[in-house]
Amino acid sequence: MPRKRFTAEQIISKLREAEIRLGQGETLPDVCRTLTISEQTFYRWRKEFGGMKLSQAQRLKGLERENELLRRLVAELALANQQLKDQAAKEA
Repeated sequence: MPRKRFTAEQIISKLREAEIRLGQGETLPDVCRTLTISEQTFYRWRKEFGGMKLSQAQRLKGLERENELLRRLVAELALANQQLKDQAAKEA
């Protein structure tokens, strides 16, 4: 079965809908079946996005992208620095 990908906006709207349905007395398995997600997915989403607003989720994703870029830059600089140290050691 192919894995579905949901955007942060879709996840937050599904979590809101789930909270409303749970508040109305529906059981979690019924809610998850209606939203076409597994219970494990619900708990994972709630852990990651629970209580977030849409703007906060978008900001989080932007910060994660920026963090990944910075990690790559640091790795490249560390590699270049090590190569320069190795070259200087050979010359000395």
